[in-house]
Amino acid sequence: MLLETCIQENVCSIIYTSSIEVAGPNPHGDPIVNGNEETPYSTSLKSPYSRTKKEAEELCRRAQGEALRNGGRLATCTLRPMYIFGAGCRFTLGQMRDGIRNGDVLRRMSPRKALVNPVFVGNVAFAHLQAARALRDPRRRALVGGNFYYVADDTPPVSYSDFNHVVLAPLGFDIQERPTLPFPVLYLLCFLMEMLQMMLRPFVRFTPPLNRQLLTMLNTPFSFSYQKAKRDLGYTPRYGWEEARKITTDWLALMLAKERAHMKAK
Repeated sequence: MLLETCIQENVCSIIYTSSIEVAGPNPHGDPIVNGNEETPYSTSLKSPYSRTKKEAEELCRRAQGEALRNGGRLATCTLRPMYIFGAGCRFTLGQMRDGIRNGDVLRRMSPRKALVNPVFVGNVAFAHLQAARALRDPRRRALVGGNFYYVADDTPPVSYSDFNHVVLAPLGFDIQERPTLPFPVLYLLCFLMEMLQMMLRPFVRFTPPLNRQLLTMLNTPFSFSYQKAKRDLGYTPRYGWEEARKITTDWLALMLAKERAHMKAK
């Protein structure tokens, strides 16, 4: 519907914001280290989120070159950001709240070796601006149109759990040395919760706090390069790692103060 409206209204370019979860990891937990848009990988999209993201990517790809009412042609491209962090990130905030309940100790859900490369929200926004400029540029429009690009930055590769610790450690948080339960046990528990969710669906709707796809993602090395976006879009990170980390930690400090005040008021 949106694509049809854009064509009818002579919108000349569309940038679709997808997700790294479209790429994987697959149920086997096969790793990718510093991959790119050409890296071969066999995946199976189980969750509605990743599946619908992939379907939307395909719709955008097929819309590339569609004729507009004014005689022009539509150009589309897709951006696949890594895990996005920064001020307002509800996932990091949720980990902080869990850590508070655990005596200011973060629960480890991913091993240190499961390296990923998160991307700062400001750099994701800048990548969108660069993609928009590229699609308006007659010299680059044909090159970029119909393609997808991974969006990362120079955040050091780290596991999801250790990333949360890096931005929360200045606020006094520690982290568990190892996960509370081994991966196979957690995987079995996730499977049982998913089965219970399915059986209760006609009567009660609930979302398990952890599922098998998320658990696999937390435990799989999965990192990608932004070199293609640099080459085609002219994208380079606007925010360095130290600045991005400070912005994130400063915001978390404000949220922590609110959480502490709320706890005292109870």
